[in-house]
Amino acid sequence: MSTWNSRGLRGSTLEDLVNRTNEQYREKGLALVQKIPTPITPVRMDKDSRHITLAYFDQRSTVDYIGAVQGIPVCFDAKECSAQTFPLANIHPHQVKFMEDFEKQNGVAFFLIFFSHLNEFYYLTFRELMGFWKRMEEGGRKSFRKEELTEEFYLPKKGGVLVPYLEGIKLDLERR
Repeated sequence: MSTWNSRGLRGSTLEDLVNRTNEQYREKGLALVQKIPTPITPVRMDKDSRHITLAYFDQRSTVDYIGAVQGIPVCFDAKECSAQTFPLANIHPHQVKFMEDFEKQNGVAFFLIFFSHLNEFYYLTFRELMGFWKRMEEGGRKSFRKEELTEEFYLPKKGGVLVPYLEGIKLDLERR
C-alpha cells in the first residue's frame, strides 16, 4: 500500500497555481473545474501542529482535476518536472486507463506539465501521451524529452491567467 509523507507536497505550488486559475475561469463563467482530493488514512500526526506526517492512501487516485469547460467534460493531472526529461513513471497505468475511458465518453483528458526550471507550462494531449506510453510498452524510452513535444502546446502567459490551459483545450479540440 502506498504511503504519504512530506514529499507529497512537491507539487503544491503548481497545485496552487492551477487552483487559482480554476477560480479565475469560474469567476469569468468559462469553466467549472475542481480539485479531486485523494482519500488518505492518517497514521501519524504532529501533536503540536495537528498536521499529518504519515498516512496511507485509501485508494488509487485517478486524476487531479475534473470538470466542464463550456459544456465539454475535462479531466487532467498536473505534474511538475525540474529537468529536460519527463519520466513516464510519474504517470500511473490506472490514470492512463481512466483518461482513455474518459475520452471514449467524448471528454477531453490531458496533463499539465510544469517545467519548473524554465517556468514553462505544457499541455500534453492524451494522444501525445499515448505515443510516448506505447513506445515505453514496446521496450523503448521510459521518458520523453522536452524537445520531443509539440511546440504549439506550450502555454504562453495570457490575460493575467496563471496557467492558461483553456488555450491548450481549444487547440486540442481543433486538432481532433
